[in-house]
Formats: sequence, structure tokens, C-alpha cells
Amino acid sequence: MQPTAWWSPRLWAAHLIALVCAGAAVALGLWQYDAWQAHREAERIDLTNDEPQPLTDVLGPDQPFPSEHVGRPVTVEGTWLPEGTVLVSGREKSGEDGSWVVTPLTVGGPDDAAIAVVRGWLPGDDPAAAPAPPTGTATLVGWLQPGEGTGAADEDPTDDVLPQVRIADLVQRVDVDLYGGYVVVDPAATDETGGRNAGTTQLEPATLDQLPPAGTFTGWRNFAYAIEWWMFAAFALFLWWRFVRDAVAARPQTSDQAGTDRPVGSAP
Repeated sequence: MQPTAWWSPRLWAAHLIALVCAGAAVALGLWQYDAWQAHREAERIDLTNDEPQPLTDVLGPDQPFPSEHVGRPVTVEGTWLPEGTVLVSGREKSGEDGSWVVTPLTVGGPDDAAIAVVRGWLPGDDPAAAPAPPTGTATLVGWLQPGEGTGAADEDPTDDVLPQVRIADLVQRVDVDLYGGYVVVDPAATDETGGRNAGTTQLEPATLDQLPPAGTFTGWRNFAYAIEWWMFAAFALFLWWRFVRDAVAARPQTSDQAGTDRPVGSAP
């Protein structure tokens, strides 16, 4: 088999397809690997004591949640959407089971996109025990968190109690878009900055240690995707090698090659 046969013009299309498929798979694998690294870096950084930044400087309404800003203090100003208030159960405090009280707050005008705000904590999970949700405008400071997505089932989708702060569930309760994250109010920082109508009256403060344990699979999933893409790249190269090898082996002999294969002394 002559090496030059592998670069015959009739095989250029196969070479190009293999190069595109393998290159795309390697690039996607590197992208997933970078995402995994970003998760690891975010876990090493504690931003909760940083100076608050305006939410709009950190996250846009149509942007994916930036993992490097998990726990960052942000300032939010807008209008409450009391009709979107829910309880998020399973939030323990000092050994007592309780719930977060969550109300969306528009960021800007009343018709702008909103962000879910954890106003505070109360014992149990009875919506009737929660104080009336706030109305009007508000200014507050809180810790930014990504939407939760552990896959916990909602045993009763008809009530106002959710098992987690899942943005897809909250957006069905309001008539505006929601940011891809939520804010846990920091009452102390809100008071220091002159916050008004923060909706924390009659509620105990919610704290970040009430967050459910982070799923270890979340970060490793990106790493697994990277491995899958690189395996696909290797498989694409293997298919290219098999196809080109078989195509070269099945190439018909030329008349000159056929002549050299005749036994010595045989008639032409």
C-alpha cells in the first residue's frame, strides 16, 4: 500500500469531514473542561463579605448564571410581585425544620424582568403562617445564588410550597421574565444601606447555611461531558482511518500494475 494513495483527491472529502468532526469534538470537550474548572474555582472563593455590587452589573435577565459570582452580595431595587410568593420547604434552622419565604422583585420598573428574593425563614411549611407579602417598591442587599435544580419532586404542584428554588417553577407564577438566579436578603446590610420595604418584617433571617448540600455531580458532569466529546473525537478518527484504509485497499489495479503481476514467460 503506497502512502501517497491516502492523499488521493478522491479521499479529500473524507479527510475534511474527519478533521471537522474531530476538531469540533475536541473544542466542545475543552469547553466542558473549562466549565468544570470554573465550578472548582467558584467553590474555592468566598465572596459573601465583599462589597455589594448592583445586580445588573453582575447578571443580566437573559444571561446564564456566572459561576464566579456565587454568593456575591448585590443590591437590588424594584417592585414586589406579591402574587408570586411561595414557600420553599426543607430549610433547617437550629435543628428545626422550616421554609424560606420567596417573593419575586422586578429589577427596575414593574414590567421589567424580576429576580426571586428569599425574604426570610419561618418554621414549618404552612403558607397561612407566612406574613402577607410586601407590595410597592423595595431596595435591598442580598447574596446572589444560582437557581436550584436537584430534581426534587413537588408532591403537590397545586399549592404554594416548593421543594427548591427552581426558576422554571417560579416563572409560571408571574407575568414577567425571571433572572437565572435568586437573592437571599441580608437584613443587616440592607438596613445599613438605607434599604426600604425589604419584606423581612415578622420573618427570621434566612442564611446561606440553610442551602441544601450541593450535588457533587453538578461539577463533575461537565468533566464527564468533556471525556465523552474527546472519545467521540477519537472514534471519528478511527472511522476515518478505517474508511480510508478500506478505500485504498479496494482501489482497482492499473494496467501497468496488472502487467507486472504476470508470471515470467507467460504470453502477453
